[in-house]
Amino acid sequence: MQRPVRLLLVDDDSMVRTGLRLLFGGDSGCVVVGEAGDGDEAVTAVRAHWPDVVLMDIRMPRVDGVEATRRIRRLPHPPEVVMLTTFDVDELVVESIRNGACGFLLKDTPPREIMAAVRAAARGECAISGRMLRPIVDLVASTAEGSRRSQAIKRLDTLTDREREVAVGLGRGWSNAEIGAELGMGVSTVKGHVSRVLGKLLLNNRAQAAVLMHEAGLV
Repeated sequence: MQRPVRLLLVDDDSMVRTGLRLLFGGDSGCVVVGEAGDGDEAVTAVRAHWPDVVLMDIRMPRVDGVEATRRIRRLPHPPEVVMLTTFDVDELVVESIRNGACGFLLKDTPPREIMAAVRAAARGECAISGRMLRPIVDLVASTAEGSRRSQAIKRLDTLTDREREVAVGLGRGWSNAEIGAELGMGVSTVKGHVSRVLGKLLLNNRAQAAVLMHEAGLV
């Protein structure tokens, strides 16, 4: 049996943390190893518990989720970070992805989807609520200034033609299976290409790759 996903809960509202702890208490695939009330406490808790995934509120007093994500992702062997928000998509969401968050969920996301997103994040997959994906894409496209766009395009010069095709699939939010079906490749081959794309572009996850592709205007 695979070991359970080690999960850290971060939210300034203790009632929200209690609800999440109860939710994951009935999930044999996850175990809550710690909690924190703000971003500063979150970094300390990560160092103490070394979870696989951090489920974190984006807006908190003192140190918010954006800054906490940046600090956490700079640690050695950092956990994946999935952000929770009650608000519409804004620049904080995109900045969190740039800082290394691998997913976003609205707090009213159905419990089963929240649990599935945490398990997906532990596997290194993108975990973004379907209702948030399109607004995130639209915001990135609308705020990509000329300098940022030219820098994004220049970064893609390191990719081969095939890797660029895979990167476009990532930009469209496709799974490995969907990319393989479109490009006529097996899933294992796609996984290899995805790893090389992320490595060459110095990215942490698929969500960052998607943002970069939209900044470059190629999706």
